[in-house]
Amino acid sequence: MTKWIATPSRTKQILADYGLHAKKGYGQNFLVDPMLVERCAQQAHAEDAVIEIGPGIGSLTEQLARVAKHVTAYEVDEDLKPVLADTLSPYDNIEIIWQDFLTCDIKTKVQELREQYGSVSVCANLPYYITTPVLFRLFEEAPEIPYITVMVQKEVGERFVAGVNTQDYGALSVEAQTLYDVRKLFNVPARSFNPSPNVDSVIIQFARRSETVDPEDLQKFFTFVKACFRQRRKTVYNNLRDYLGSGDQALAVLERAGIDPRTRAQELSKEELRKLYDTL
Repeated sequence: MTKWIATPSRTKQILADYGLHAKKGYGQNFLVDPMLVERCAQQAHAEDAVIEIGPGIGSLTEQLARVAKHVTAYEVDEDLKPVLADTLSPYDNIEIIWQDFLTCDIKTKVQELREQYGSVSVCANLPYYITTPVLFRLFEEAPEIPYITVMVQKEVGERFVAGVNTQDYGALSVEAQTLYDVRKLFNVPARSFNPSPNVDSVIIQFARRSETVDPEDLQKFFTFVKACFRQRRKTVYNNLRDYLGSGDQALAVLERAGIDPRTRAQELSKEELRKLYDTL
């Protein structure tokens, strides 16, 4: 039986056979920990259809194909076409779309997959440089996806799961936790990649909350949250004053919401920030 793609020896052989190297411009780091990718795929709720962003040479894609009815993978590096045609040839349930995920029609694709296969999840080893735009595109444009499981830079992952009044708590924490129950599945050491990045990673899972949200209101709330955290060392009053352009209005809103003007945004829960937004 052929070794899994994610084994160090198989990855090394694939890269040598095709004269490949990781492209920094695409944030490529190839997974070389077979137990890790298997575990990630098994915990991704990917039984029906799953979307992957950035399959690389197919390390995680292969494991997703073993648990899912269908895998849709978006890849922007067309130099990988012959590689994936080879490495993923044993699987007939994989569709590779050669397109930047950030430019695709994600709403239509999710609808098609749901109609054909049932539920749709996302599971990906995200390139560090597009982590935030990819996740917020999914957050805002694909509410039908119940589970998003992603491998991200540890520092970014810690922000998503951070609690109130901690160093990592900020706008990312509030925005993610407003829409999802967020939890850290496990850490991924740098040695799990070829080449090894300078930082460790973490696998984060987002489980969509069941509450219905108004997309337009949600976007306004997220803009407001970013304004409250704009200068972390400033009080919420100072940031709100800058956002509103009026100190008197900022004080009035804070007083009505029952929030001390000397409080910093990192001391406010997502519920308190929502109350402040609603008061405004």
